[in-house]
Amino acid sequence: MIDKPIHDKCNSIVFLGIITCIIAMFTTACLLVGCEFKSELKRVDLKNVINEKELGQIKPKRDPNVFLFGFDLRATPEEDAKQYLPFLKYLENATGYRFTLRFTSKHKDIVQILGTGEVDFAAIGAGSYLRAHQEHDVIPVARGVNSLGKGEYQSMIIVRPDSGLREIKDLRGRRFAFGGINSTQGHIIPRIMLAEQGLGMEDLGSYEFTGSHFECANSVTSGRFDAGGIQDTMGRELATRGLVKILHTSRYFPSSGISANRNVPIAVLTAVKRALLDFQPTGRDAEPLYHWDMTEMPNGFIEAKDEDYEEFRKWAVKLNLISNFKVEERRP
Repeated sequence: MIDKPIHDKCNSIVFLGIITCIIAMFTTACLLVGCEFKSELKRVDLKNVINEKELGQIKPKRDPNVFLFGFDLRATPEEDAKQYLPFLKYLENATGYRFTLRFTSKHKDIVQILGTGEVDFAAIGAGSYLRAHQEHDVIPVARGVNSLGKGEYQSMIIVRPDSGLREIKDLRGRRFAFGGINSTQGHIIPRIMLAEQGLGMEDLGSYEFTGSHFECANSVTSGRFDAGGIQDTMGRELATRGLVKILHTSRYFPSSGISANRNVPIAVLTAVKRALLDFQPTGRDAEPLYHWDMTEMPNGFIEAKDEDYEEFRKWAVKLNLISNFKVEERRP
C-alpha cells in the first residue's frame, strides 16, 4: 500500500510536468509564428499616398437606374432636405424613374458637381445656372413660378427694425452680409442693387458671405451686420413677423429652377420636364410637401430657355462674375 502523502506528491510532480510541456510547446509555437510574421513584413512607402485632389476624383459606382438630385443651399441642410425629399417622391411617381437627394460637400459647389455629372439634376439659381451653362453646358429645364404666375423673383436688402438706415446709399461704409457666394438672390442681385446706386464692394465697410439666406438673415437680426441681401420670400416672412425691415426690393430677374447635366438621356430629360410643368404644389400635389411656399418655386414651374437669362447675363459679366461667353443651347 502506497503512503498517501507520497502518492499526492507524485501526482503533483506529474501535473507540473504536463503544464511545463504545454507551456514549452506554446512558447515554441509563438516563436515560430512570430518568425513567420516577421518574414512577411514589408517596407511601406509613406509617400505613396493620394492627395486630396486625387481623393476627390474617386467616384463611387453609380446605379444607372437612379438619378441624383442636388441643390443650392437656401436655409439649413436639414430644412432643405425636408423640402426636396417629398418633391423627389413626386418626380418618381410622375416619371417612373428613381431619384436620390445629394448634398454638396464643403469642398465643392453645385455648379461643379452638376457640371461634372456627380448629380444629374439640380435646383439652382440664375447665377449658378449661368456659370454651369458656360463652364459645363448644362441644360435649363424649368424655372420656378411666383405668386403672380411668372418665372421671376426678387431679392431684398434687409436691416434691423430699429435701424436708422433708410436707403441703399446709406450703406456706404457699413457692414453687409451676403448669402452664399454663388447665390443669385443672396449675392448677385444684391450686388446689382448696390451697383445701380453707385456702390461697389469697395464702398462697403466690410462684407461677408454667410453661406445661406438663413445665416444672412441671422447675421442681420443679431446685429453682427448692418444689412444683408436675401430672397424675397424669406424677406417678406421676416418683415411680417417684425424681425427685419426691408430697405430695398430689386426688380424681377429669372427665378431659380431645375437644370440638368448635359449627359442625362433625352428620354429622362423629357419625362422630368413634363413632370415639372405638370407639378401643382398648391393643388393636387400639395399634401405631402413641406413648406414648399418658402422655396423659389412656390407655384410650380414654367419652361426654361437660355435666352431668358440674357439681361441677367449682362449684369453678371459687368460685375466680373462670369466671362462674356455663351455656349450653344440644347433642350430636352
